[in-house]
Amino acid sequence: MALRRQKGVTALLVGPAAAFFLLLLVLPLVVVVIYSFGERGPAGGYTPAFTFDNYLNIASRGQAFLNTLMMAPLGTLLCALVAYPMAYYLAVKAPARWRVMLLVLIIVPFWASQLLRIYAWLLILGNRGIPSLLELVGLEDVRLVNTRFAVLLGMVYGYLPLMIFPIYVSLEKLDKRLLEASADLGAGAWRTFRQVTLPLSLPGVATGSLLVFILLMGEFIIPALLGGGKVFFIGNALVDLFLQSRNWPFGAAVAVSIVAIMLATIAVYMRFLLGRNQLRQEALI
Repeated sequence: MALRRQKGVTALLVGPAAAFFLLLLVLPLVVVVIYSFGERGPAGGYTPAFTFDNYLNIASRGQAFLNTLMMAPLGTLLCALVAYPMAYYLAVKAPARWRVMLLVLIIVPFWASQLLRIYAWLLILGNRGIPSLLELVGLEDVRLVNTRFAVLLGMVYGYLPLMIFPIYVSLEKLDKRLLEASADLGAGAWRTFRQVTLPLSLPGVATGSLLVFILLMGEFIIPALLGGGKVFFIGNALVDLFLQSRNWPFGAAVAVSIVAIMLATIAVYMRFLLGRNQLRQEALI
């Protein structure tokens, strides 16, 4: 009786979240998969059918896939390289009385629309921004906007806080006695960081990397504005297929393909990370 009652309570607690997940996540994905096997109607949209032509035609969007699969991991890596020193300073070096204020300053950009923030970078990188200053020192015809550099800069700027906070939490929870023990055993600062701090903060790095990577794979505002149509992502291809070309089945096939690629990449990443953690634990034992 007690076991049955416990199962009933569990079902009541999990039921709303399960229904939310089913209706708002699983069901739309099922609809997209069904649409991906259909055909484009005469006036656009969707016509019921069962064909693999949409998947066979994905190669026509190969450049968008290539740009996304190259720049999303690179943007994630750059975010991690920039975020880790900042998170380390906030968690380990910054005075406690300033810590909250510094964290708030990191959050402040999120109070404004991402569209406004990217437009600001468009002005900074445009001809009247940094290039005009470079002309004063003799560097002419420097183009920053509508380049891969501008897109990468926008991605790092836009998603840096999502990388900082998971790493900060991992470092903030770090047992300081381990650092003291490492120093007592004669390890220097660099060796302590490499063998104690960095391994113990990897879960935060992994969490931040997944958050940033998933969002960058579907990004379209930054490439559209800072790339000027010359750096085309999958997100831009989906906007074009669904809203302009109205080729919903082909757009659905592209969406399903990118979701499959993301799931496979995340699975490999998590398997590699868990394998490294297991080897590290065995080494410690």
